[in-house]
Amino acid sequence: FTGSAFGSAAIWQYESLKSRVQTYFEEARADWMDKMRPQKRGNFRKQVNSWWNSLTEGQRTVTGIIAANAFVFCLWRLPGMRRIMFTYFTSNPSSKALCSPMLLSTFSHFSLFHMAANMYVLWSFSSSIVSLLGCEQFVAVYLSAGVISSFVSYVAKMATGRFEPSLGA
Repeated sequence: FTGSAFGSAAIWQYESLKSRVQTYFEEARADWMDKMRPQKRGNFRKQVNSWWNSLTEGQRTVTGIIAANAFVFCLWRLPGMRRIMFTYFTSNPSSKALCSPMLLSTFSHFSLFHMAANMYVLWSFSSSIVSLLGCEQFVAVYLSAGVISSFVSYVAKMATGRFEPSLGA
């Protein structure tokens, strides 16, 4: 999984760089068209754009991860989703679904405090680590760390004979 994650991140990084270069040249050609286009209206939209543009690249990357974690946290609160959530979003070596929960359980959290604390820590170091690795490699590290820690959890559960499901990495 880790090899695939980093291989995908390298391809993503290449495509992102290629897209930025193409966008630069397209913007240079189309600058004069901007003066002719009508301005978009909406104060809320301007505020959201201003906030988004004020974030560092790391904070923008982590915003997506936080949104995914918040979405999964909300799914846990829906009674109709409990069976699916226990099957695919908890790590359990005795489950029929072994591989996907290793990844998906990394987005599950037991309580709001647990999720908030994890996301705060992730947010706090995101700028420095993304400036060091790049957002693509950071996402690969995040996903790989989750899968590897779930695997270690599987091994520990097998060694101790405790097969209860767990959340998180």
